[in-house]
Amino acid sequence: MRHRLFQIFSNRFPALIWTIIIFILLALPGNMLPNENHLAIPNLDKYVHIILFGSFVFLWSFYYSAKPGNNNSSLRHSVVILIIACLYGTAMEYVQKYFIPNRDFDIYDIAADIVGAVAGFLFVRLTFSWFRS
Repeated sequence: MRHRLFQIFSNRFPALIWTIIIFILLALPGNMLPNENHLAIPNLDKYVHIILFGSFVFLWSFYYSAKPGNNNSSLRHSVVILIIACLYGTAMEYVQKYFIPNRDFDIYDIAADIVGAVAGFLFVRLTFSWFRS
């Protein structure tokens, strides 16, 4: 099973598809989203941001770490991806503020994006060798 997971995650398409999914979800108009007052889990949107950007960093970092000959530069790639994820999350908050109807800028969403990105970074750094074996 580990070998199959390694094959899946070392391909660029899961990361690319996930990047597009993030854009689509964050670009949805606010009236297409559930009302937060009716949700059973408080701050559910923050958990969603953590998962979105943690998975983003995990998938892209895994892809670059799995490329042959990148053992020495995989940490550097992961740090760059971490920074890109933080910038992507911040940029999408501005896109929501200025271009998406019924969506607002939320600094706590950016914080959740960063927490998720760091968690994805740590997760890939701690588990990559397990997947590879």
